[in-house]
Amino acid sequence: MAWLVGGQRVRPENRSIVLEVIVRVLFHTIIIVSLYLLFAGHNLPGGGFAGGLVAGMALVMRYVAGGRYELGAAAPTEAGRLLGTGMAIAVACAVVPLFFGAPPLTSTWFTADLPILGHVEFVTSTLFDVGVYLVVIGLVLDVLRSLGAEVDRQALEARGGRTGEVGVS
Repeated sequence: MAWLVGGQRVRPENRSIVLEVIVRVLFHTIIIVSLYLLFAGHNLPGGGFAGGLVAGMALVMRYVAGGRYELGAAAPTEAGRLLGTGMAIAVACAVVPLFFGAPPLTSTWFTADLPILGHVEFVTSTLFDVGVYLVVIGLVLDVLRSLGAEVDRQALEARGGRTGEVGVS
């Protein structure tokens, strides 16, 4: 079993086993840190944009380690879907307060005492941050897939057009 799915498609002379192992070990931890930044952003520095950038950096690491195949395994969804969903959530958060006579982007909070979790507070601006998070991740994926695909295509042409292998590591 390969450390990275894309590593099976990359030419052996272009692979870095050390990089593949480091990416495999760190990827999920970086995603957790990005989620922490997303949800801690209301009381601490962070939020949707910072969390999205950190998650995007994790996706860039996967691309660098295994090429477009590894990126496809790490994020099997289309970038346009993430962008559209994120924009829809962000716009909805801006427009919904207008229906209640409040200015755009007005947020409110809810508190509840749940049996297992205890006292829980939820701020509606968290939804806006989730939208921004999805937009940033979708944009990073789109850039990696469009620019990265061109780099892969040029590397393939430089080698004489053999298919099924990626020249970048």
